[in-house]
Amino acid sequence: MVDPAAVGLGFEVLVNVTMEREDSATIGEFETALAAVREVRHAERLFGDPDYLLRVVTADLAGYAVLRDEKLATLPGVQRMTSTIVMKRIVEDRPLPVGPVHGTVRARPRRRQP
Repeated sequence: MVDPAAVGLGFEVLVNVTMEREDSATIGEFETALAAVREVRHAERLFGDPDYLLRVVTADLAGYAVLRDEKLATLPGVQRMTSTIVMKRIVEDRPLPVGPVHGTVRARPRRRQP
């Protein structure tokens, strides 16, 4: 995995996006346009408010301001965005918690009956 700071992208921001409309056409247009924004590292659609949580990277605060104003805010259907600057990552890319945990064994998924 490449260290973002080593390639000049060490400024990371979590962006909450609330949509103005949530019809399928608007959502589809938003998600297609969002997928084309290279600075977006992760994007998740959520239940409740906000509608989306994004993790974006830029070189610095000025770079984020340009990204926010010229790309993210212009995506179809966006009503509101709030930004939170990441201070420090604590846990990153942890494997899924399968197998024994604290001396117990997690239940295995049930097989479907034919």
